[in-house]
Amino acid sequence: MSDKYTLDDLKDVVRRLTADDGCPWDRIQTHDTLKRYLIEECYEVIDAIDNEDNENMCEELGDVLFQIVFHSELADKENAFDMSDVIDGVTRKMISRHPHIFSDQGEKSISEINESWESIKKEEKGYKNNMEILRSVPASLPALMRCEKVVTKAYKNNMDNESLEDIALRIEEKSKLIKNLGSYQKEEQEEIIGNFLLDLTKISHFSRLNEEFSLTNAVKTYINRFEDIETARTAAGEIDEDTDLEDVKANKIKKEEIQ
Repeated sequence: MSDKYTLDDLKDVVRRLTADDGCPWDRIQTHDTLKRYLIEECYEVIDAIDNEDNENMCEELGDVLFQIVFHSELADKENAFDMSDVIDGVTRKMISRHPHIFSDQGEKSISEINESWESIKKEEKGYKNNMEILRSVPASLPALMRCEKVVTKAYKNNMDNESLEDIALRIEEKSKLIKNLGSYQKEEQEEIIGNFLLDLTKISHFSRLNEEFSLTNAVKTYINRFEDIETARTAAGEIDEDTDLEDVKANKIKKEEIQ
């Protein structure tokens, strides 16, 4: 056992696991079978960050790194690329996309930096038109995250010029459709709801908010509300399951007053 292992040690571990006489599970893994684990580990890092748990974040970042090394080792076996190529590629990319740091361009504002980043990226990828930029957003992303990226790119490249007022007005009109959602066919319902979510994402863009985080916080509040109801029901005694939270609290107050 080493006092402190290095990246090279981790690469050796993965090579041993995937060798012909290595771990039976690791030996049969492919890029495709490992996809779900890379996604899961990334979300666990986010969870650790949200919980401000540095110890767990360190562990989860290690799990993400393990997945990266694993994929690199599989690619190396296929003579596609190896870990050194991954490191070299991302280092070159960061140097190229930060000319204000690694060249004599001088200091720039954040807006100028963002504009430069997009311009350099467009040149690197060889995009010929704006449609190629939109289509470059991976379809495998969660729908909400992909929507945000597509909307952001559309506005950055002046493909969409709708104002916040335009979107708000359309949402108000679509609310009427949602009230009568049951009168539409399934495909029409999906279209109505999908367009509604798209417009909500556009509002997040204008507000400079991350809709993923907004929804995450809303879900957390939603869950906590039910926890409050259960706690209040327990404290108030036998109450019908359909009782509203405010009624539960009122009932509890009355009992305390009687006591």
